[in-house]
Amino acid sequence: MPGPPRRRRRRWWRWLLALPLLWVLVTGLQVLALRFVDPPFSAFMAARQLAAWRQGDWDYGIVHDWRDLERIAPSLPLALVAAEDQNFPVHHGFDFEAIAKARRNNARGRKLRGASTISQQVAKNLFLWSGRSWVRKGVEAWYTVLIEALWPKRRILEVYANIAEFGDGVYGAQAAARSFFGKDASGLSPAESARLAAVLPSPRRYDARNPGPYVRRRSANIQRQMRHLGGSAYLETLD
Repeated sequence: MPGPPRRRRRRWWRWLLALPLLWVLVTGLQVLALRFVDPPFSAFMAARQLAAWRQGDWDYGIVHDWRDLERIAPSLPLALVAAEDQNFPVHHGFDFEAIAKARRNNARGRKLRGASTISQQVAKNLFLWSGRSWVRKGVEAWYTVLIEALWPKRRILEVYANIAEFGDGVYGAQAAARSFFGKDASGLSPAESARLAAVLPSPRRYDARNPGPYVRRRSANIQRQMRHLGGSAYLETLD
């Protein structure tokens, strides 16, 4: 009859073997729930607020107000796709062509360029911490797979439009429209939407309200890409 130490080792092994299954179950249920429930905040919002408090900035506050996709001007989600991920309707979370192109550019010593899809950015912003470790990238990839498997494309784009940071502490389409243009997200013009999308590489550096030369050039290019995609009718092609 096995002694107590041996039984304890067996129990530990059973727990260790069960952990991956538990992880799959918990994260799967988490992502499935958020297909139907609008997240009140994201991991990035929470981290930004905590960072401000740690620095003694007790007056700092996140600005965020959820809006369903139907209550956001179609030009904004279109601008996000045009600026960030033009293969969004056809890829399954990872744009391998864009990844290969980014690697070639970076290997030639050009300005470092990323290749994250909108799905990856939702996974990162909604669930994870900032950083560049392989562990974080692995968890991001797993959440991206779950999001693509359990959410329709319209839901992915809706969540992204509501959690993307458009300015320091300004998250989502409604907060950005109110903060920078004094209007509701439903009233954003194509030019305003393009300016919001143009600041996304560095929303704490660039200003959608008073754009500098870079944002003006980038927003003009985004508007051209929006027309190339077919305008707001393009969104009707998403599932």
